[in-house]
Amino acid sequence: MKKNILFFFLISQFLLAQKQKADLIITKATIYTVNKDFSKAEAMAVKNGKIIAIGTTSEIQKKYQATKNIDASDKYVYPGFYDAHAHFYSFGLNLQKVDLRGTKSYQEVLDRVVKFQKENNTDFITGRGWDQNDWTVKEFPTKAELDKLFPNIPVVLTRIDGHALLANSKALELAKISATTKVEGGEIQVINGETTGIVVDNPMDLVYNIIPKPKVETQIKALKDAEKVMFDYGLTTINEAGLEKDIIDLIDTLQQRKELKINVYAMVMASQENVDLYTQLGPYQTDNLNVRSFKFMGDGALGSRGACLHKPYSDRPSHYGALLSSVEDIKRIAKQIAGSDYQMNSHAIGDSTNTVLLNIYKDVLKGKENRRWKIEHAQIMQEKDFDSFSLNIIPSVQPTHATSDMYWAEERVGKERIKHSYAYKKMLDKAGIIALGTDFPIEEVNPMLTFYAAVARKDLKNYPEGGFQPENALSREETLKGMTIWAAYSNFEENEKGSLEVGKWADFTIFDNDLLTEDIDAIPYVKPVNTFIKGIQVK
Repeated sequence: MKKNILFFFLISQFLLAQKQKADLIITKATIYTVNKDFSKAEAMAVKNGKIIAIGTTSEIQKKYQATKNIDASDKYVYPGFYDAHAHFYSFGLNLQKVDLRGTKSYQEVLDRVVKFQKENNTDFITGRGWDQNDWTVKEFPTKAELDKLFPNIPVVLTRIDGHALLANSKALELAKISATTKVEGGEIQVINGETTGIVVDNPMDLVYNIIPKPKVETQIKALKDAEKVMFDYGLTTINEAGLEKDIIDLIDTLQQRKELKINVYAMVMASQENVDLYTQLGPYQTDNLNVRSFKFMGDGALGSRGACLHKPYSDRPSHYGALLSSVEDIKRIAKQIAGSDYQMNSHAIGDSTNTVLLNIYKDVLKGKENRRWKIEHAQIMQEKDFDSFSLNIIPSVQPTHATSDMYWAEERVGKERIKHSYAYKKMLDKAGIIALGTDFPIEEVNPMLTFYAAVARKDLKNYPEGGFQPENALSREETLKGMTIWAAYSNFEENEKGSLEVGKWADFTIFDNDLLTEDIDAIPYVKPVNTFIKGIQVK
């Protein structure tokens, strides 16, 4: 009997020794691989941060042994989520400012600013997140109340979309803004010969230039604080929509020191200085950072009436919004980028801006294959412009913009133009893929809200019944692809991320819920159990 036990023990040890070593094995799961067949698996093995095998539980256990094993019975595994358009660094900084999101009146804005100042006693107050469309009085606020509360302390409060701000008189004085100041590509609002404190688009730079630059310690804290939030929601790659060189370099340094694990696809702000520099340097990629695109600002936002339209705003006759650069300057920048290996990813909200940029893209990309240039937002479109997305131009959109704007967007553009707005399914049909993001901190970080808005086209109060323009809803499979493999493709990263396949990075999330079958109205409240980046558990 003892000989038999010893024999079987030796055999088991021999078989164990024959198994290949892995760092991590996941078994007994439902794994949505999001590969080309959209197939499911039960188990996978990870080594050195990459997937080395995927298959059934018995197959993986028979061939591999690992130092860490996870029995994921009754749980679901998905590729790590992308946010294809976000402001990661700004989000982190905003955690240190007055949070004005969700305010229901200007008085509530003022109350939050006063409370913040009592708690922080800062000599320059900044905040972000107000939206007059959520207030009973849906008009821009003025500086009068801020001047009374803070006559000697500058206050700058940015609108939720980042395309308008409210500044008090002290801030305008420091910025040297008066009723006669003129800046192309925006507006300094003047009523009865006096500035109101509202500044829209390009002139905002005059105000931002006087805000004290955060210290490096503050910048690092912002990035690390933001990362914690990302991991909590299962986000593993962030398309950072507009950075300057110093922050890109800081992200790289922190990642190299293993102090920041989040993957970042960095869009460089397309100033002439940056375009000159980065086209000369060429793309730069590490295991966590990919710098190969420029963020170009085409126009402003619809909520602040800065989006550039072909015809006047329906609720403001004779007002068209504005391009933030001349057509000649846009084309010059686009040609320069087209002559490099970089992408051009352009913010385009209004139908006029979309027309201009799509035509320029088609012109400067003639004869150039597989460039994957993106239109970010593609919000208001002319019907004839949708065909441009069939030319390997990728729509990068934010489904929660549709459900945030649906209450008032028709007032801005009218019954006809709204029919071709937030038309994600139509874009997908033309482009073959669509990249999905949030534009946080304009919207919430939670990717489940993206999933819900894309599929249900409703808000969290189940409004409207049947969904907002439901013909442009995406299927669940399309939505999951838009948050994973299609977003990866839009970044030229489809061979390394975006699906769970052998040879790719082991970026994945584990959920208790099946996103493909769960009651759709429950999706916004689903959160991941665990998040992994390169096989390392980060949540």
